[in-house]
Amino acid sequence: MTATTPPARIAQAAAMPVLLALSATHLLNDMMQSLIPAIYPIIKTAYGLDFGQIGLITLTFQITASLFQPLVGAYTDKNPMPYSMVAGMGFTLAGLIGLAYAGSYPLLLLSAGCVGLGSSIFHPEATRMARNASGGRHGLAQGIFQVGGQTGGALGPLLAAFIIVPRGQASLAWFSAAALVAMMLMTWTAGRYAQLQRQQAAAPAKAKAAAAAPARSTAAVAFAVTILVILLFSKNAYSQSFSSFYTFYLIGKFGVSVQTSQVMLFLFLGSSAAGAIFGGIMGDRIGRNKIIWFSILGALPFTLMLPFADLFWTGVLTIVINLIMSSAFAAILIYAMELMPGRIGLVGGLFYGLSFGLGGVAAALLGELADRIGIDAVYAICAFLPAIGLLAWFLPKLTPQGAGAPAH
Repeated sequence: MTATTPPARIAQAAAMPVLLALSATHLLNDMMQSLIPAIYPIIKTAYGLDFGQIGLITLTFQITASLFQPLVGAYTDKNPMPYSMVAGMGFTLAGLIGLAYAGSYPLLLLSAGCVGLGSSIFHPEATRMARNASGGRHGLAQGIFQVGGQTGGALGPLLAAFIIVPRGQASLAWFSAAALVAMMLMTWTAGRYAQLQRQQAAAPAKAKAAAAAPARSTAAVAFAVTILVILLFSKNAYSQSFSSFYTFYLIGKFGVSVQTSQVMLFLFLGSSAAGAIFGGIMGDRIGRNKIIWFSILGALPFTLMLPFADLFWTGVLTIVINLIMSSAFAAILIYAMELMPGRIGLVGGLFYGLSFGLGGVAAALLGELADRIGIDAVYAICAFLPAIGLLAWFLPKLTPQGAGAPAH
């Protein structure tokens, strides 16, 4: 247990309910967001869209989120606003209804932007809340938080396969109920978090210990954070290629039905949940650097094999790839938090916002490329994206306890 760990009674009595509630709200939030790429096969036909226009929808959602998340995070670092998550979910609710009844392509873009704005408000505040409620087990806390998000993201294609595909685009409005449930749960979570903060305020030594973290130059921190953003971008770009185009790849290459392709997308995305909790727990035990390297060297051979696999092995390989790649997210995020103590909201905004926004840019570019050279060729190129992670060589080592000090 580190010097920054809150008293055990506070961690057990107050923190875990907050973490579980944050995970549940993350599930609902990301489930609704994942419905955007899940309906792409439907709206592509209904609106006569090409792959470039599909990629632009992803870009609109991701850029809306990425532009605002760091700003929201920087502001709430100085002025915590736990209840702002409720307002963010209101934007997501409006976006869902807009996507359900949009009569034109511009309205689709506007609605996707509203969902992105909801994401930009939710993630920075929720990330800081999870960090502060961790009880010192930062990897476990981020893993629990991530399990909710990854599970929610995986549920989108499954819900699309069995609800939206049979009943049409307008059935998206049914998920407004999930948004309302999320808003109520967020209100409860914010209240419990405020109570937790009052309890932890009785331990001023914690803040002093946190402030005593090893000093680093601005240039060194900026260099390390830049590498971490690039690492996460390479993973997000690869994941976005699946979220946006995997169903088309399966339909075009193997001739499967839309529902089958959505189920396989669910299996791909669902493996992220297991990878997130595994990476969070192991990062606390063996160090962040080792988890990051495992996610790079472990996934690369499988991504290179994927373009040559048949349908069965495509399903198996994609699960293995995402299981390994998702194990690094908590490690990368916590590494950045330890480099920038006291800027948790900003870090959450940068890594949920900027890196995912760059993934949206990649999706738009890949969509244009798919229109020119074909979706099979795009996946052959994407197989090399995880190799960008070799930049992790330039990161300083962290102690196994995750204190953030370089290892000598």
